[in-house]
Amino acid sequence: MSEKNSPTGSPGESPVSPLAPPGGFPALPEISGVRLATASAGVRYSGRPDVMLAELAPGTVIAGVFTRSATRAAPVLDCESKIGRSATGGAAILVNSGNANAFTGSHGSASVKAITGAVADLLSIDPDRVFTSSTGVIGEPLPHDRILAVLDRLKAGLAPDRAEDAARAIMTTDTFPKGAGREVELGGGTVRIAGIAKGSGMIAPDMATMLVYIFTDARISQPVLQQMVSASTARTFNCITVDSDTSTSDTLLVAATGTADAPEIASAGSPEGRAFHGALHEVMLDLAHQVVRDGEGASKFVEIRVSGAANDADAHKVAMSVANSPLVKTAIAGEDPNWGRIVMAVGKSGAAADRDRLSIRLGDILVAEKGWVAAGYTEEDGAAYMKRQELVISIDLGLGEGQAVVWTCDLTHRYIEINADYRS
Repeated sequence: MSEKNSPTGSPGESPVSPLAPPGGFPALPEISGVRLATASAGVRYSGRPDVMLAELAPGTVIAGVFTRSATRAAPVLDCESKIGRSATGGAAILVNSGNANAFTGSHGSASVKAITGAVADLLSIDPDRVFTSSTGVIGEPLPHDRILAVLDRLKAGLAPDRAEDAARAIMTTDTFPKGAGREVELGGGTVRIAGIAKGSGMIAPDMATMLVYIFTDARISQPVLQQMVSASTARTFNCITVDSDTSTSDTLLVAATGTADAPEIASAGSPEGRAFHGALHEVMLDLAHQVVRDGEGASKFVEIRVSGAANDADAHKVAMSVANSPLVKTAIAGEDPNWGRIVMAVGKSGAAADRDRLSIRLGDILVAEKGWVAAGYTEEDGAAYMKRQELVISIDLGLGEGQAVVWTCDLTHRYIEINADYRS
């Protein structure tokens, strides 16, 4: 669920989320071998950039993960087919907002072919090295001619310092552009990482209506980079949820230009590999948290910690059951410490649980234990805690060593407003 449109075709005038990181878009390191540009193509929106182009240096390797939806969009299917191919020559990523190019039949693949071919000609690269993404309304043919018409403008505007512009161009119902960066020292050289993301609604594991693009100058092989990206996705983007809905268009691409003056990362387990992976994971987690903080209509950022499960898989089931429960999420929105709804969500999760071993905390407040409300708990304490903008709900199942952490937001009336109107 991607956008609410005003009569002019621009995104709705939502105020910036109260959960947005302070200070606005961060200063990101420029990545050698990456140039970015944006343009206003009028795909759906009027008077705002809605296309982003990233030009990548020859030899860039690209890793990616994608939605596992059975109704994946044409750009997703095309990207999936290209991941892991030869890294010969330059590469490019082109993204449009306003139209998802999903559930568009043969029109979808024709649009992808037209765009990838035109970008390849524009930059003198192989079409197999052009990756595209689309986000927006589902079921409407992508007017790709409007994108082709601005390609020359995009090429002319390519520059290494356009990350914030790129982050804005891929927004739909997002209320703020999302970026994160890190620098890490490897063997006397500095490796830089910079990423942008979009996402606000239709956010759930197996990715979501998220587009994420991360760039680094690290020297690393595609298989090693893919190993790291897949591992960190499981603990970042697949551990967030806004509304339990998985999109047709999720794409996460990580491009490594290999231009850093630092040792090559030979394996994920090497000292250099562990250091780089740690920094990459931090960028991915930062961006994932920002997506939740921009959840449609969100007013609370919620971390759910589960421990004592029979195994990690069960812990994740419980955490996601709580995070996705409309009853839990509306109680959070109403600042109601209704711990009975948490008990309900644990019970329906499908994970092993024992009522008499279960304990629940709101922050540091012990709310329930041993099958009953905790002796020292008061509703006043719980209600006071729920007024906070950032909450931690901890659940211990008392069964084993399994644990998990997920992040979510509350469910407010604003979510309904956005999604009832998003095609009008």
